[in-house]
Amino acid sequence: MKVYTRTGDEGQTSVIGGRVSKDDVRVEAYGTIDELNSFVGQVISYMQDERFADMKDNLLEIQHELFDCGADLAFTKLSENKFKVKAEMVERLEQWIDQYEEENPEIERFILPGGSIISSTLHVCRTVCRRAERRTVTLSKITEINPDVRRYLNRLSDYFFVIARTANVREGIPDIEYIRSKKVFRKSDE
Repeated sequence: MKVYTRTGDEGQTSVIGGRVSKDDVRVEAYGTIDELNSFVGQVISYMQDERFADMKDNLLEIQHELFDCGADLAFTKLSENKFKVKAEMVERLEQWIDQYEEENPEIERFILPGGSIISSTLHVCRTVCRRAERRTVTLSKITEINPDVRRYLNRLSDYFFVIARTANVREGIPDIEYIRSKKVFRKSDE
C-alpha cells in the first residue's frame, strides 16, 4: 500500500460519511487533537526515569483515547452507537487528577509553564489541548457531536496542568510562579 493517494491534492479530505475541505472546522478539530497526540508522544519519550512509569502508562492510554476523540469527531452524521469516547473516560481523568494533585504543593499564584523538560512539554500539551477543545466547541456550534469528546478534552487539559506540576515535584524543581500577580488561589484549609 502506498502512503500517498493523491486524493487530497485538490484540498479535499475524507471523513466518515463523505469528503470535506481540508480547512473544514471538523478537520481543524480532529487535526488539532492529532497534533496534541504528537506532543503526548514526545513527552512520553522524555520519561525514561522509573519515577514517571505511572504517568507514561496513563499517557499511552490517553494517546489511544485521543485517536478515539478524533474518530468520534470524524462522523458527518451522528451515530451514538459507534462513539468510542464515554463519560467513564472523563471520570477516570478526574480520579487521576485527584491522585496526582495530592503530590503537589498548594498553589497560590498562577504558574508559568516551565521547570523540567517534562513539565514544560506537558504544559505544551495543556495549551494544545485547550486549542483542540476550542476547535471542538466551534464544531459543536454548527453540528451535533459526541459531547463526551468536549468534556474529555476539558478535563484532559486540567490533567496536563496537574501532572506538569507533579513532574516538577518528582524532579525536585519548584513551580515558577507568576510573580506580578496577587495570590489568587486560597489554601484548602482557609
